[in-house]
Formats: sequence, C-alpha cells, structure tokens
Amino acid sequence: MRIAITGGTGFVGRHLAARLDPADVVVVSRRTGVSITDVDALAAAFAGCDAVAHCAGINRELGDQTFERVHVEGTRAVVEAARRAGVKRIVMVSFLRARPDSGSGYHDTKWAAEELVRESGIDHTILKCGMIYGPGDHMVNHVARAVRTVPMFATVGFRERTVRPLPVDDAVDVLIAALEGRVPKSTVAVMGADEMTLGEAVRRIARVAERRPVFFPAPVWTIKALARLTEWTMVVPLVAKAQARMLDEGVSEPAPFAPELPVGLRPSRPFDDESIRVALPVGRFGVDDLRVVGWWARRR
Repeated sequence: MRIAITGGTGFVGRHLAARLDPADVVVVSRRTGVSITDVDALAAAFAGCDAVAHCAGINRELGDQTFERVHVEGTRAVVEAARRAGVKRIVMVSFLRARPDSGSGYHDTKWAAEELVRESGIDHTILKCGMIYGPGDHMVNHVARAVRTVPMFATVGFRERTVRPLPVDDAVDVLIAALEGRVPKSTVAVMGADEMTLGEAVRRIARVAERRPVFFPAPVWTIKALARLTEWTMVVPLVAKAQARMLDEGVSEPAPFAPELPVGLRPSRPFDDESIRVALPVGRFGVDDLRVVGWWARRR
C-alpha cells in the first residue's frame, strides 16, 4: 500500500513515515516543496497512492500560516487532490476537542477540516487525538526544558483539569490501523491509557528530568498572557495560545462526543518514567530560543 503523508516532516508525520517502508511513502510538506494549498502539486504527489495520512497542522499562526489557511484551505485542497488522484482513503489527524463555535480559532478550524473530510465522498477515518507526546514533541520537551531553566512552574488555573497523554508510538499504531481499514468507525477519539491531572503529568516529567521546581497555581488569564508573550518572542513558544486553551479545558474527553477505539486498538502504553525518559530533550531554554536572536543572526 502506497501512502502519502501531509505534514510528513512534522511531529506525528515523521514518526509515521519512520514506521513505514520508505519505498511506499510519499512525504508531503513545505520542506519537500509542496504547499498544503496547492491542489495541482498535491495531486501530483498523491498519484499512485492508495491512502493519504493527513497530518498537516499548526498550533500557532505565523505570517501566512494561519489556522484558516492550513487547516481549512489546506484540507479542502487535500480532498480535491485526493479525488483527482483516485486516492481510496483519507485518514485525518484532528484534535480531541475540535468543535464549532468554540471561541478558539484552532478548535473551530480543525472541526471545519473534519467536516470537509466527512463530506468528501472518500472513504475516511478521523482520529480526534488527545495530547500526543514523544521525542520532539511540545509537551515533555517544553516542560523538561522549562523546569531546567527556572525553579518555579505555574499550573493552569485553580481547579486542575485532567489529561490523558498519548504516546506517539500508540498514535502511529492507530494511524496505521486506520490506513489499513481496521478502525470500524469513521470518527474516533484517541486518548492515552492513563488519566491524571495536568499538575501530576508535569510533576512526573520534572522528576524524570531530575528537577524539583516549586509548583503554584496561576489564573488562566496569566497563562494566556504568557502564551501571547512567548508566541511573539520565541522561535517555538513555551506555550501557544491554542495550547493554553486546551490546558484550560482539559484534554481527557472528546467534544463533541466520539466513540473510543475498540479495546484491541486502544492505546495501552503507560505514561511512566520510561516513556517520559525516551521523550526528554537535551538542555534547557536559552537565548537561541528567542526570535530576535535568529533575526539578528540573519542581518549580520
């Protein structure tokens, strides 16, 4: 089976590509010279493919890479290109709580993208995934680097929400099952095996990173303000505005309702010291993480 992967150089996409036979994979991304909104280029890339794993997405807007352009216009182009190329199946990676009229551009556009796939007339599976972690993620990576950089860590709000961290290896298992047509429902919720408060998840990461910061609850508005600041100042923000919204809501149940996977396909790997250690980055945050440093280096 030949598979095209949109967002194939991104976090989930590259992990999926690494698990498949390179001879049967077409990696599609800006780095490979294909715009997610270029129907002609996408159709050419999809030619001869049996399925498309639509993993392209962003968690913050930067320049012309807006939620509307990447999630909605990009998915519309993917569907049209798949139709032209005769692709038989689309598997889309969405977000657990993507829904309309949420007040969040990320959530709203992910839902709009889901609807485009549902209405495509092409056999499909939509995976509403929770918080995915693994080497190169934005969860374990950022928490570990943060607790190595400063001696304090703010948790979101005074009433903690719960999360079900999803190992990227489990997410890839589900993606492959969906690409092979082994997921019986067209829309499913994909969450990790362990449910815990966000604070407990952060404490586990800090312990494995051999740090003991002082934890304190912070009002949600301060986390949102921090998100705005770090989106403006950092190459990869400590927390994006969309992520602040996710943490405020919790990431442990789908909205709207979507059934979980059958028992034999559900993620089973625990959020334990071993799985956290595999995802730990090297080092801490430094000046190289600031956008102004990159800007200054380019001017020299």
